[in-house]
Amino acid sequence: MIGFPLLRRAALALILALSAMSFVRGQTANSQRLSATVVLRVHPDAKVTVDGHATKSTGSTRRFVSPPLEPGKKYHYTLVAEWKPNTYETFTVARTVHVEAGKIAEEDMSKADAKRGDKLVIIYVPTPPEVVEAMLKLAKVGKDDVVYDLGCGDGRIVIAAVEEFNAKHGVGVDLDPERIAEALKKAKRVGAEEKVEFRRQDVLKIDDLSKASVVTLYLSDDLNEMLKPILLKQLKPGARIVSHRFRMGDWKPEKTEKVPIEHPIADEKLIHLWTLPKKGGEKKEDKKPADK
Repeated sequence: MIGFPLLRRAALALILALSAMSFVRGQTANSQRLSATVVLRVHPDAKVTVDGHATKSTGSTRRFVSPPLEPGKKYHYTLVAEWKPNTYETFTVARTVHVEAGKIAEEDMSKADAKRGDKLVIIYVPTPPEVVEAMLKLAKVGKDDVVYDLGCGDGRIVIAAVEEFNAKHGVGVDLDPERIAEALKKAKRVGAEEKVEFRRQDVLKIDDLSKASVVTLYLSDDLNEMLKPILLKQLKPGARIVSHRFRMGDWKPEKTEKVPIEHPIADEKLIHLWTLPKKGGEKKEDKKPADK
């Protein structure tokens, strides 16, 4: 059991022996007051802060106990959990937890929820030119297509789509302002600025994918899974999705190709294709009736 950061007051001297950080302000201890407990479920490798103060607890289930609180009043604490499941992803989950004296509050922060404002940041890794070309060929990009690249980096896929495959328009979306600036400079340098658009935006908050006929991705399995309902809801029938390396949860790609590049990670050579068969739905596999 891990104690919450506590008040720096003489009345709490015994509790202060366990923790010296300020957590609940304006409280004085007396015999009528009771502590509150928060049971928190998190990724086992997560670093957790409480009201901005780092904690030293570990494990997938953590218990925090407040100093004595005044009965009948409600208090709240802001908990933030951050973890890196691999070298290229960082999850940040924040929750406001309400507590009362003598009661137990539970909060599950083990998974990120885009609808609640949780964040997943992917480090930038440039897509090799051979993979860019293979992705656009697999999507059969042509003069009638509008190509969206989610997590566009320096804009190479969008620019190649309009320059080399004659796409009608290209849109690149990325959180990093430096990458967006780089993409804009590159588009201007090759004279493609009138056919492309680059904007700084969270890909999980995109709301105009209905304009896209092709979406390209080089993100992560987790972020693809979070994007999946957005893609299914917004894209029109016939729209194509091409992902470098990463898949889309249990939605199986209709085609996977191996690009002949040198790379120590075998999956980095793979690109996957999905086609939207109907609005809001996944392509279903034919099922034969079971023999009786």
